[in-house]
Amino acid sequence: MGENSRIEWCDHTFNPWIGCQRVSPGCVNCYAEARDHRFTGGANWGSKGTRTVTSESNWRKPLKWNRDAAAAGVRAKVFCASLADVGEDRPELRGPRARLALLIQNTPWLDWLLLTKRVEDFHRLFSEHWGDEWPENLWAGCTVENQEYADKRIPELLRVPARVRFLSCEPLLGPVDLEGVAGHPFGCEGLMGCEPKIHWVICGGESGPNARPMHPDWARSLRDQCEAAGVAFFIKQWGEWLPGGCNLNGPRWPHGGEPAGWRNSRVQYFADGDEYTFRVGKHAAGRLLDGREHSAFPEVGR
Repeated sequence: MGENSRIEWCDHTFNPWIGCQRVSPGCVNCYAEARDHRFTGGANWGSKGTRTVTSESNWRKPLKWNRDAAAAGVRAKVFCASLADVGEDRPELRGPRARLALLIQNTPWLDWLLLTKRVEDFHRLFSEHWGDEWPENLWAGCTVENQEYADKRIPELLRVPARVRFLSCEPLLGPVDLEGVAGHPFGCEGLMGCEPKIHWVICGGESGPNARPMHPDWARSLRDQCEAAGVAFFIKQWGEWLPGGCNLNGPRWPHGGEPAGWRNSRVQYFADGDEYTFRVGKHAAGRLLDGREHSAFPEVGR
């Protein structure tokens, strides 16, 4: 619940509490919900579920990470929270949220990556603690799984006075035009020398038994938009499904073809009919787009 992370874009994960409820299509196959059903029967999930604050030993871990980072002279990134949504507005979370706000302020060698699907509530709730002067080590992000939620969430994110703002386009369920909703380049209105208001875009496909495929053109579009705007771009994973055109470790199977011995359920075609994808599992699918890893982080001064 709070340790060195397997997530490619951070060093640690920290969960101040556990529990959430679905709010959009990206939540349908939520790994955290599946985990909660496995271990608690779903006691922490949904509107009637509880929200369980994690242990005191877990809350002490960021203090150690901060000391270690200070001693090494190297900042560390902490993703908070992988098993909850810090923007969820519930009465029993007021105390833990206040404690989290103070913890972030007291760990200046950690860059805290707070990701939410409830960015409008997130802004309001943490402004109660920080006003208009948010900590410099706070990175604010929102999930954007398709154009509908890009249109809803990005304008709210642009109001957040964080030093770094980022988008998690995972699971990416459709194409997303960032310029159309955030301006060019991404909220900067095209002014020469102006720093973009969106600093980082993470892209990823879905994993798990019911994972939905990500079209490679959706990822390519985000890559190209970020490159044009000077915004850092990071591909986290393809997920369970690898598009045929990205199969660089073997032959590109012809349209209508299928690997010998594979069940039909392991090959799917996208609606455009020009691209297909096959289920190979998260590990085998990897994270290469057109033969290249994209692992950029935002360059921001302190």
